[in-house]
Amino acid sequence: MKKIIVAFDGNHFSEGAFEFVRHLNDMQPVLATGIFLPGIDYAELLYSIGGLSGPVYYKEIELNDTGILKENMTRFALLCEKNGIEYRIHPDDEKHVIDEVKLESRFADMLVLSSELFYENLGTAEQDDYIQTVLHKAECPVIVVPEHYKAPENVILCYDGSESSVYAIKQFAYLFPELTGMKTLLLFAGDENEAIPDLDYIEELAPRHFKDLRIFKLETDPGKYFNTWLEDYGSSLLVTGSYGRSSLSSLLRKSFITATIHEHKLPVFIAHR
Repeated sequence: MKKIIVAFDGNHFSEGAFEFVRHLNDMQPVLATGIFLPGIDYAELLYSIGGLSGPVYYKEIELNDTGILKENMTRFALLCEKNGIEYRIHPDDEKHVIDEVKLESRFADMLVLSSELFYENLGTAEQDDYIQTVLHKAECPVIVVPEHYKAPENVILCYDGSESSVYAIKQFAYLFPELTGMKTLLLFAGDENEAIPDLDYIEELAPRHFKDLRIFKLETDPGKYFNTWLEDYGSSLLVTGSYGRSSLSSLLRKSFITATIHEHKLPVFIAHR
């Protein structure tokens, strides 16, 4: 049994994050721990991401409404009971959000959060920065889930030969063997004359874990054409890795992953050391 933490900012309840956990529990029972994080103010934002360059525009950020917080906790408990999910609830204990995420994720196998609702009060740009910081600081793999999506039928392993990408692939296989039987694509994006790095090695490793695996080279600019290609591939879950803050920021803000999350509403598994 795995321990999965589901992170809610206190004023929002993510149906998408809960539905993803319910789907996992249907395949193999999990312990779902709902963490209900505090509201944040501008000082918290600066503390968490180390300052921002340029002017910042964001919606008013309200502290947790006690009534809404209790309603969301009750809702989480009732949904878990209805779906036969073992659960725990950890309310806001007045820590900084990032400190709370670090502590909770240290004692968990997986963190699940909403790509749309998690601190949406901040406004799009600052919300992206904040989610990136949470992903970087988390001490376990993270799945970022949209509110409305189809249950994944395929797994796409984003591979570039790096330690980071291989680490993410292994972590996904170790954590979710129940998902490794789905149709799986190990995807490398590169120029026409660029060879898939360390192909012999990845061919030895990946098929040992993924039962229906195909290795595919996308000979195009992923930043421009990946999402067009993805439209014909069906509902998928992406697996990707990153080294540290700078790589993670580049991954989520400048590469095709950002557009994939926002345009195609896909769950994305992210693991880093």
